[in-house]
Amino acid sequence: MTDAHVFDLTGKTALISGTTSGFGRHMAITLAKAGAHVAITGRRVERLDDLKKEIEAFDGRALPIALDVTHMDSIKRCIETCETELGPLDILVNNAGMNIDQMASDVTEDAYDTVMNTNLKGAFFMAQEASKRMIEKGRPGRIINIASIGGHTVLPGLSVYCMSKAAVLMMTKSLAREWARYDINVTALCPGFIETELNAHWFATDPGQKQVKGYPRRRLGEIADLDGALLLMASDQGRIITGTSLTIDDGQSL
Repeated sequence: MTDAHVFDLTGKTALISGTTSGFGRHMAITLAKAGAHVAITGRRVERLDDLKKEIEAFDGRALPIALDVTHMDSIKRCIETCETELGPLDILVNNAGMNIDQMASDVTEDAYDTVMNTNLKGAFFMAQEASKRMIEKGRPGRIINIASIGGHTVLPGLSVYCMSKAAVLMMTKSLAREWARYDINVTALCPGFIETELNAHWFATDPGQKQVKGYPRRRLGEIADLDGALLLMASDQGRIITGTSLTIDDGQSL
């Protein structure tokens, strides 16, 4: 794991969407170890208690908050609670996301809406609500969108997911341009295939192993491989990085 102390976030308040597992859970721990007070969020609120305890075990501060990014009232309540309990928001990590593994010819309207509402609409309105508060308070801010190599590379069977992440990349540029004058940096991370609890079973199968052997380095990434980029974009060291996306995929999309 990257040494979080290189990127000091002491005194900062961070909110990460979707921290009940995977990327979001790890990112909350990473930011907390760098000194940030973190709002940990998700729909499965009961899963946040263990994360809170893990963060408090190294003297970090974590606040569990229920959040469904597909509902505006939930977004507003979450950010309001975060600022009331932890202080003005400095860092937003738009991590909540999902995918449906289907060929385009089989995708239903409901499935399409579910993916788009979570990955794109939710991220946009989280960013909008966070930026309003940053601008009102005259505070600089960091908004980090978790996209994917699917935003610029075709992933078979994940057409709607790739479409949503491509839109997130353009959203990142658009918001960065609009909010630059307020000292709000908007960036995106594009991870490649990284083993998590959600995909570990697939990559243990013969077809999954075949997929891994097709990558240039014949391996999967680890969640900790995202730490350096996350901390750079969240900290003062990244103060002139905005409107850009960073692909972190070990060459998988080459």
